[in-house]
Amino acid sequence: MSRRLLTRIPIFLLLLALPLAAVACGNDDDDGDAAAANGDDADGRLSVITDVAPITSIVENIAGDAVELRGMVPRGVSSHGFEPPPSDVQYLTEADLFVYNGFYLAEPLYNLTEANMKDGAVVLWIGEETLPRDEWIFDFDFPEAEGVPNPHIWMDPIRALTFAELVHGGLVALDPDNSDIYDANLEAFREKTEDLDSRIREAVETIPEDHRKLLTYHDCCPYFAERYEMEVIGAVQPSDFTDPSARELASIIDQVNELGLPAIFGSEMFPSPVMEQIARETGAEFVDGIEDDELPGDAGDPEHTYWGMMLDNAISIVAGLRGDTSPLDGFDPSPVFSGESVARY
Repeated sequence: MSRRLLTRIPIFLLLLALPLAAVACGNDDDDGDAAAANGDDADGRLSVITDVAPITSIVENIAGDAVELRGMVPRGVSSHGFEPPPSDVQYLTEADLFVYNGFYLAEPLYNLTEANMKDGAVVLWIGEETLPRDEWIFDFDFPEAEGVPNPHIWMDPIRALTFAELVHGGLVALDPDNSDIYDANLEAFREKTEDLDSRIREAVETIPEDHRKLLTYHDCCPYFAERYEMEVIGAVQPSDFTDPSARELASIIDQVNELGLPAIFGSEMFPSPVMEQIARETGAEFVDGIEDDELPGDAGDPEHTYWGMMLDNAISIVAGLRGDTSPLDGFDPSPVFSGESVARY
């Protein structure tokens, strides 16, 4: 079945409409209703919903503990196959702000949100706002004929910084009283992200040029590869997690042998006998540690952040392709906000 993009309202139009929405929903005779209309929950904080863990981490680092934050895609579950349970509706009906990637990444969740969100709530489609049409990447599981690009935009740290800027704008518009918090966190986010980006670039440049090629389990790395001038030569098991045919597998093995790749890359979340077979028949190392929507460690751990995930990915890729990971040494992936971790999954 071909994919068709949903109609999205640009973020700047949504933000311009916020004061009107607040007035329309308010009640001069009831302070509680007025607070709800302005996007405040019972304790005065915004209720914010996100889809995948990297985006949850980005929002958390901009918002700190000024919001009530919930990531909807559970740990260990692929965003592509996630079907929200009926019990999730209660969170969707109460939320003031939804921060979603878009591009059909978690479409059942998006549909459930659109059917249950309250009047005056706002959806920020940050992936779709970040990636203009002329920068869409179509590839193995996201062919151009189906009209939807690869959605894993946050795998490019500089585009993730744009995500953070959009989140900041949405939070300030809904909650101007906490704008100083959001401003400071955005600047800290920018500094840390630009530092990591420069370190990854320096490390990737140590990989021999003919090794700067990625064969991955899942089709998650095109924006990472574009950012750091690498090439994705294939995705063995794309978003529907079907195994390649015998002919496709033989072609992949031939390609790895021809290129002399020292490593191929999988995900700990989804063990892959196919990747193990390719490694056995080519002599390439199977590096089972690339994640696109799973954060390392546990909630509250310093590495349990977007930066922690990207740092682990960069170390795995650079080391596997026989580069020097030392430019990544000493990078601190811990959160930039002050206070306790507030994200719930």
